[in-house]
Amino acid sequence: MPAAQTPHDLPATSPRDQRGRALRDLRISVTDRCNFRCGYCMPRAAFGRDHVFLPHDALLSFEEITRAAAAALRLGVRKLRLTGGEPLMRRDLERLVGQLAALRTLDGTPPELTLTTNGVLLTRKAQALKDAGLKRLTVSLDALSPDMFQRMSDSQSEVGEVLAGIEAAQRVGLAPLKVNMVVQKGVNDGEILPMARHFRGTGIELRFIEFMDVGQTNRWDMAHMLPSSDVRALIHAQHPLQAVGVPRHSDTAERWAYADGAGHVGFISSVTQAFCGDCTRLRLSTDGRLYTCLFATQGHDLRSLLRDGHTDDATLTGRIAALWQGRTDRYSELRGLGQGSELPDAPRVEMSYIGG
Repeated sequence: MPAAQTPHDLPATSPRDQRGRALRDLRISVTDRCNFRCGYCMPRAAFGRDHVFLPHDALLSFEEITRAAAAALRLGVRKLRLTGGEPLMRRDLERLVGQLAALRTLDGTPPELTLTTNGVLLTRKAQALKDAGLKRLTVSLDALSPDMFQRMSDSQSEVGEVLAGIEAAQRVGLAPLKVNMVVQKGVNDGEILPMARHFRGTGIELRFIEFMDVGQTNRWDMAHMLPSSDVRALIHAQHPLQAVGVPRHSDTAERWAYADGAGHVGFISSVTQAFCGDCTRLRLSTDGRLYTCLFATQGHDLRSLLRDGHTDDATLTGRIAALWQGRTDRYSELRGLGQGSELPDAPRVEMSYIGG
């Protein structure tokens, strides 16, 4: 008799990479443009007025994205996340959401369809996204102080616009809703407790992310990285926390609960506690290249297959499976072990190009 599968197991047909990791998640970047210039993602020095973004005809169409997603679902993917850039800047995004929501996983159920956004455009988009089939979303928010918010986003947007977007998302039922805060030591670490207090008891899970060395332009320095353990200790001293069981396989965040029942917080610690061993994520760039790691140095062309009218679905699925089966990535583990000589020395892809 075969061993019983748990609810999180993948079908036997799903490909495994060289470290035995299954393909479960596809992150889809729908645009390389953003209305923020956050220093850890799209610093203005590198993405200023003269920066040349991708022309529209270079972007995957919604139909091409849907076809790529369908191929990934045939390989056992269960979760699709739309990212950017800022995904809500892609015109008529709800049409793509509708197309993706109509797809099915190998067991015949709809995929878990989510989106990550900075929230500025949410008030005008939340209802349409919900109606189209979006299940939940994550909002990036690095400060509540108006001045610090504008410093972190390097924009003229107001933090109130993001908070209003979060309220709109809750109102239409995009839940559970999560808020991600990237913490930089000596920059916005004074916002940790105000953020924790603000979201306690709201049903929104606040997650703290260690400042990561993604891409080549964010001037990453370990001295500016505040370990999750320090963030957790700071919150615990004011609002006692308790661990929440064993995390689900492939979860990026370690979840803790407020002891008084006021909700949960999460900690994403890819610098101090690498989770490469459980990574099940594949990334599709806005111009149709596949990346097997957030810290990748090169992508793999899928757009040419998507635009070749003679390429059948089996060929498309086979290309993705072959790429995944050859995957060996473990950048964060090697960095954490101090094995810098084993890390690729080619430029890493920018986060705004493939999503976080």
